[in-house]
Amino acid sequence: MRRCFIFAAGSFYGLRKCPAPGDLVIAADAGYRLCQSLGIIPDLVLGDFDSMPEPEGIAVRRVPVEKDDTDTMLALKTGLEAECDAFYLYGFTGGKRLDHTLANLQSLLYLRRRGARGWLYGDDFLWTAIENESLSIQKEVEWGLFSAFCLGDEARGIDETGFQYPLKNAVLTPEFPLGVSNHILERSAVVTVRDGALLVGWELPQKKA
Repeated sequence: MRRCFIFAAGSFYGLRKCPAPGDLVIAADAGYRLCQSLGIIPDLVLGDFDSMPEPEGIAVRRVPVEKDDTDTMLALKTGLEAECDAFYLYGFTGGKRLDHTLANLQSLLYLRRRGARGWLYGDDFLWTAIENESLSIQKEVEWGLFSAFCLGDEARGIDETGFQYPLKNAVLTPEFPLGVSNHILERSAVVTVRDGALLVGWELPQKKA
């Protein structure tokens, strides 16, 4: 397993996992400022640099402003090209750009369909995507929140065990948020989807200042 850490320009709520030697670290455009504040030297700064000057003295990949991929998507593709299969994503939510937050959440399924898994850190919340599989979630917060949303067409054969509101062979659809605001009760809860894809997120302990 090779890990990739990507720092983007959205809201930052604290470092949960830290890069280690051998990990690939990418700053997506103004995410470089976040790296600077954390004392992290990225292996690559990638972007169109429409929100900050191009940095000097570090590896840079400049891309056109007008393109199909966002800077964060290009960073994900770069990590996949480097054969990374675990992605830790910071600064991917918040700020004024809800459209970018939605795009970044969708990108979790992009990673999953290419044999990798992304862990996207929000405000004391962790998000990932699952497809035709099960995921075990360890309870870290008493009465911790959990939500699941359909990604794409209907998701079928959904089981949720160890939660306040369990599901058995349920269906989630993209137009009705049935899976929002559940609570984790057991030490280890399990969510399963047999046919389809889900965006799942759960509460983390509050990050100490």
